[in-house]
Amino acid sequence: MNPITLFITALVGAVGAALAAFGQIYPGFAFMIAALVIASALKMANTWEKFVVLRAGKLQGVKGPGLFLIIPVIDNVVAIIDERIQTTAFSAEAALTKDTVPVNVDAIIFWFVHDAQKAALNITNYREAIDRVAQTSLREMIGASMLSALLSERSAADQILRNEIGRKTDDWGISVKSVEIRDVAIPVALQDAMSRQAQAEREKEARVILGSAEAAIAGKFVEAARTYADNPAALQLRAMNIIYETTKERGATILIPTSMVDSLNPVVALALAGQEHGQGSPTPASGRPE
Repeated sequence: MNPITLFITALVGAVGAALAAFGQIYPGFAFMIAALVIASALKMANTWEKFVVLRAGKLQGVKGPGLFLIIPVIDNVVAIIDERIQTTAFSAEAALTKDTVPVNVDAIIFWFVHDAQKAALNITNYREAIDRVAQTSLREMIGASMLSALLSERSAADQILRNEIGRKTDDWGISVKSVEIRDVAIPVALQDAMSRQAQAEREKEARVILGSAEAAIAGKFVEAARTYADNPAALQLRAMNIIYETTKERGATILIPTSMVDSLNPVVALALAGQEHGQGSPTPASGRPE
């Protein structure tokens, strides 16, 4: 009983009791009867509620929100429907995917009643029916999906479930707002195999990248060789640059073949190598001073 009905019933009953106490038996009795009628006839529905009322077994109407009256004994409230968004968790255990992999899937559905009359009269227990339909639709979706798609395309699977469950529950006056798959669990042995496969694919990709890099470097070397072949002076400058770079460290001693020194014009090479004070001087491999 709602607070308003309770207050009015208590007030009328108190008046009847007071009249009876002062000797007004019949008026007091009438007030007591009125209090009982008010308690049975005055109903109040909250803003999110709908009351489905039958009159002598036939649909009289859907009442609410707010205060409304029914005829005691003749009218009967058969259902109070909550139209707020509800949640139902459901799952499928050991369901086989299209590629025959057993998976355990947990999901949750968000739904609400958009037609209180259908929810009350077209089905006995719409909450239990939603759970059963959701589980059946989940198993059907799993059986029609490959494991890779089920793991990587969650949004698409959610949309498929939403459409399928909504199609089945629309006749019950229930709309599906959304469906979300929370977890997809696969066997441990398959997890290890998938991990090894992913590692092998990454190693393959790394080797392909390394091979591409080596091919690119080799191409650059070939291009440089052609440049040096067409321009011997460029090769000499490159060789002297290498000598200079290797003598940058203090105390370094470099042994250069006599033939290489002769081909590089040793006067210029040694002058370039001695630009750093305190550095070591190149010494021909033959041991004779140049």
